[in-house]
Amino acid sequence: MDLNATAAAVGPVAAAATPLPAGIDHAALENDGPKAFGDKLGTPAPDEIVLWKGRPDTRLLARSAFHTRKAGLYMGALMVTALLLDRPQAAIVVAALGTILCALLYLLAWASARSTLYILTDSRLIMRIGVAIETRVNIPLKQINAASLALHGKDGHGDIALAVAGERLLGTLLLWPHVRPWRYAMPQPMLRAVPDAARLARMIAEQRAQFGTIAVNLTEIKEPAPASGQSVASPVALPGRPARVIHRGAPGLEGAPA
Repeated sequence: MDLNATAAAVGPVAAAATPLPAGIDHAALENDGPKAFGDKLGTPAPDEIVLWKGRPDTRLLARSAFHTRKAGLYMGALMVTALLLDRPQAAIVVAALGTILCALLYLLAWASARSTLYILTDSRLIMRIGVAIETRVNIPLKQINAASLALHGKDGHGDIALAVAGERLLGTLLLWPHVRPWRYAMPQPMLRAVPDAARLARMIAEQRAQFGTIAVNLTEIKEPAPASGQSVASPVALPGRPARVIHRGAPGLEGAPA
């Protein structure tokens, strides 16, 4: 199923036939991935327009968040070292352990992607996440101070990290792996390995513009020592509209375990 869906124009006849505004059918959200069971943090209101829904790509999530490629290369280097030292039995053990490790990491990535659903509406971003502990995170678009985009490869998949105003912030452990690395003091929720990330970033920027432009334009996510050939920066322009001042005391990121 193609989860990279966007809002479609609804004509007068279709609009009269359904109480929902133009966009993705709200009922479809409960048939695709984790359910919210009516929880207001994870369920769009009847008058909200659902513009997009999606989830991480499993293979890219395994490589970028669970580091399966790095783990495989490391275990491969250990195996080669054992062979160079004339320790064939040790090389066999390392190869077996490396295979098991990579398989477990990929299984975790698969479970994480399967239990994730990102939802963009005309007023907020909803993240239904969590393998062991289901969590629903509500991010009002007006509370987004900055957004960062990193593309992976040439197929358009990428990550979008969001810096959110307000005091109500979830911890890194509860958000992981849907959180920007190395931001422990002020965790930044991140849409991981989403398809057509540049277009989604523009959609977020356009919707955020109704409350004023984002303080920091969508730009690259700069991480320490990125894997060679893995990440490509892609700047995205925002509408030139004056930004509204967002006070630190305003409600910000909300979330609660299911």
